[in-house]
Amino acid sequence: MSAPAAPASSRLDRRMLDTAARAALRAWGDVEPNPMVGCVIGTPAGEIIGVGHHRRYGEAHAEVEALRACAAAGRNARGATAWVTLEPCNHTGKTPPCAHALIEAGVREVVYARPDPNPVSTGGDAALRAAGVLVRRSDASVLASRLAEPFAHAIETGRPWVVAKWAQTIDGRIATRTGESQWISCERSRAQVHRLRARVDAILTGIGTVIADDPRLTPRGVRRIRRTALRIVVDPHLRTPLESALVGTITQAPLLLFARDGVLAAQPAKADRLRAAGAEVIGLPDEDRGLDLARALADLRRDRGVSTVLVEAGPTLLGRLVAADLIDEAWVYVAPMLLGDDEAMPSVHGRTAPRLADARVFDLCLQRRIDRDALLVYRRAKPAAPLSGS
Repeated sequence: MSAPAAPASSRLDRRMLDTAARAALRAWGDVEPNPMVGCVIGTPAGEIIGVGHHRRYGEAHAEVEALRACAAAGRNARGATAWVTLEPCNHTGKTPPCAHALIEAGVREVVYARPDPNPVSTGGDAALRAAGVLVRRSDASVLASRLAEPFAHAIETGRPWVVAKWAQTIDGRIATRTGESQWISCERSRAQVHRLRARVDAILTGIGTVIADDPRLTPRGVRRIRRTALRIVVDPHLRTPLESALVGTITQAPLLLFARDGVLAAQPAKADRLRAAGAEVIGLPDEDRGLDLARALADLRRDRGVSTVLVEAGPTLLGRLVAADLIDEAWVYVAPMLLGDDEAMPSVHGRTAPRLADARVFDLCLQRRIDRDALLVYRRAKPAAPLSGS
């Protein structure tokens, strides 16, 4: 028996919120530390009369952009419905409150996908209701509901959103037993990774990858670099070579090394040489299994405003991040090849998980073919939030 059809209102909410979310994604890398937000204004019958998204940090929010689009098209938003991926803000910061803009425009109803998690700007729902606007929350669009997760995560945890990226064979190997990995993924997949580098605040790797691959971790062949990422190496013993590509490209992108406090105290000359070459070196305390990565991420958020971190590392650092439950999203490029070698390098290792209940659980959010590869995008699984309002 087939599942019952979704109500017409739910289908309309999904279509409009999906459209708003896709508009918002255009600004990925331009709006952080703000959330990506999109807005569609339309008639109750589903005719779209205006679409807008928050384009750049400090500039107009999505609702105002959508109202401007209505005006530019010669349409009046009075009596219309606004579908927004995030609860309209009720705060005057760099821009006026979006809830008030919708009220002044005479919008009849507002449908939003996710409450605003920011205690400074929340309250738009209540302000709209107080003005007589119909308000409801809809989870019809998964894309819209999950769009602001990185923003909410930063507020709730004080850490940036961590995206791990790796390329693997069908049997989950990222390199042969001799360490050969170039190239498992195809050229188009690698080009996409360069575009990803151009949208994040920081790129994190481990000293093992630096020694084995000598990466630059800079975006190349990208039409527009939206952010110049801070390149970070987890290097407990300060083994990063002065002649490495990372040190040699410091004029293109900054470089930060995290080392053990004890190493910096015992061998200050190592740190001095790297600093003289332009790198920043910071000490961290040890945990049982190495440097305190949770603290490092929190420091990056608090002291440098880092919102997004891309991890391009080997199985050791990835394993430590998994063990500490610090990976929020994973981009996995699966190449159509099998190694079948027990000693080939796995994507993640170093963690003890004797039961399936010990696994870190993720939701598959996107699957796409890129030439001969398959891209799978996962996000940390979370229970659905309850709906509020009607």
